[in-house]
Amino acid sequence: MNGQTEKVKTAYSALDEKKGEDIKIIDISGISVMADYFVIANGNNISQVQALVDNVEERMYEAGFDIKRREGNKSSTWVLLDFGDVVVHVFDSEDRLFYDLERLWSDGRIIDIGQL
Repeated sequence: MNGQTEKVKTAYSALDEKKGEDIKIIDISGISVMADYFVIANGNNISQVQALVDNVEERMYEAGFDIKRREGNKSSTWVLLDFGDVVVHVFDSEDRLFYDLERLWSDGRIIDIGQL
């Protein structure tokens, strides 16, 4: 397993542990130089969004993956966690529908966690 795959699996697992909804993995390696994968999920409210973010940061740190940048704070309805080749987006339900990253990055390939 390569580092990217391990990052994706760790982030996915962390989101799943805290009941992140509709977790999607998009392979953007063929269409972008900013990252290879997006991992996208949403929570039902700001508290759940923060719990999801905190768990991703904790699990990734425990796995030895350093965060490069974080956009958003405790009251944000969209938080971006940049781990270099893997970027995690955590939204509240409304913002996820509004920004619709899955549509914006539809040239990417949706991957099932079982494919990794």
